[in-house]
Amino acid sequence: MQATFILGAILVVAVTFAGCTGSTTAVPSFSVDNNGILSVTCAPVTTTDTVLFTNDTYTESRVVLHTQTGDVVTYLSYPKQPKAVIVYIPGAGEKISGHAERMVNYAAAGYAFMFVDIRGRGGETDGYTFNPQTDYTKFESGDWPQYYLTICDISSARAVLANRFGVPVYAVGGSNGGRYAAVAAGVDPKFAGYVGISTADWGLRDAVLDQGGSGDILRFATSLEPSTYLPRISPRPVWMFHNATDPFIPFSEGKALFATANEPKTFIEFNGDHGINSDVDQRLIAQWAQIYGT
Repeated sequence: MQATFILGAILVVAVTFAGCTGSTTAVPSFSVDNNGILSVTCAPVTTTDTVLFTNDTYTESRVVLHTQTGDVVTYLSYPKQPKAVIVYIPGAGEKISGHAERMVNYAAAGYAFMFVDIRGRGGETDGYTFNPQTDYTKFESGDWPQYYLTICDISSARAVLANRFGVPVYAVGGSNGGRYAAVAAGVDPKFAGYVGISTADWGLRDAVLDQGGSGDILRFATSLEPSTYLPRISPRPVWMFHNATDPFIPFSEGKALFATANEPKTFIEFNGDHGINSDVDQRLIAQWAQIYGT
């Protein structure tokens, strides 16, 4: 981790925010329709912002989302007047230390970058490793599956950042994180668009169908799949990045997910192996430069 992230905190700010719905009186709830499409009303959140480093160019901070079901830790880097904001959902094993230089580079290019340590990754945010069976048991009993709570966390991050900066906010994710980000962008129409990197469907819906499953179990499995939501992102843009020799998620599966999106959409084969890297960063910043200027 860069030294800027381990400097002592110089400022702590606590902010109350309404979360996904923008209403402090909202009653949290979720529903899944017969097509497996998730809808959520998220509980209000508050935030604590601890500034780790600041200068005339950018600021880096640790932002904790205080939800009704536990704290979610994020890290944010931003220039004084960002042109857009990235809510980045990491894949398994990704650490904030691996993104310190990236966060500075995006800030220097004029964009805010938030790394969300989602539930169950083994980082600073509590939770269990993604477990569809555990979540289905909760779903059947009417309790919140952790997967749905995570979608609310991502949406709450968007709402907090949109309120703070007043600029477009994009859902971006790599590998497993790209799956969560796709669902969040489809569920929350206030995201400006979606970027998926080295990602594809989970394959849960197909597994249920192969086993002759139907009813609630099929509806639940469908609600977890990115392809359920990609068509709903249009007319907001979708960008997807994948490497032809990806060793973890096959290129063909990434293309299959991309095929479910409606226009406008762009598929880019990048240099690397799996997950976000400097080539993806440069291509993405170049794409956005056409929209927001240099």
